[in-house]
Amino acid sequence: MHNGIPENVLIFSGGMDSATLLYYLLNREEMVQPLTFEYGSKHNYMENQAVAHVLRMASEIYGEDVVLPGIYVSLGFLGELFQSSLLKNGSKIPHGHYESENMKSTVVPNRNMIMLSVAIGLAESQKMDCVVFGAHGGDHAIYPDCREEFVKSLDKTSQLATFRKIKVSAPFIGMTKANIASMGHNLHVPYELTYSCYEGGEVHCGLCPTCGERREAFFKAGIKDPTVYAVSWEETKRICKIVG
Repeated sequence: MHNGIPENVLIFSGGMDSATLLYYLLNREEMVQPLTFEYGSKHNYMENQAVAHVLRMASEIYGEDVVLPGIYVSLGFLGELFQSSLLKNGSKIPHGHYESENMKSTVVPNRNMIMLSVAIGLAESQKMDCVVFGAHGGDHAIYPDCREEFVKSLDKTSQLATFRKIKVSAPFIGMTKANIASMGHNLHVPYELTYSCYEGGEVHCGLCPTCGERREAFFKAGIKDPTVYAVSWEETKRICKIVG
């Protein structure tokens, strides 16, 4: 706490979930230290552009005293040693829905545990209270380190491992992506500045699982999608098996 204001280290990728979580915390008048990782993914460059744009706007709205300057940490060894289609040295990004069996290739083994461990150490060092990240209900199918039991376990471990008893929280863990889009819309999150595509191109491909999930979320929330995609909505629905 700083003058009674909760302080959080936020794992911030510049995507829909972390941008919404940023605005959610700021709307609660909490202080945020954004923490961004570079780990050799195909979309790291575009993510970093989104991070800079979203943080700049949030700072202008809420003030630099609560939106602290972003910290960037290199985890280059992930891209060198780990196997995942998400990484630059990995196989081709699969197209389709997240629940398809081949989507497991997009998992970077133990990525969240590694990132959260760094964030916990940063929170302890900077005398902050909590580490937060944007895991949500839609992540559970293929990402073991986005599930509620993982968050609860790591929260307990973090409090045992730190003098300040740093908490680990995923406020959106029970929410769908559409729920998050709806919340963000009400919070005026600048979704046009965020980035999600696993392909890493200047325009969202519209066919990878995260593009499909992003597009579906806006559709189900009944909100205009400001994102530019390389393919039509009909093509995204067909390839990503979206009903609607």
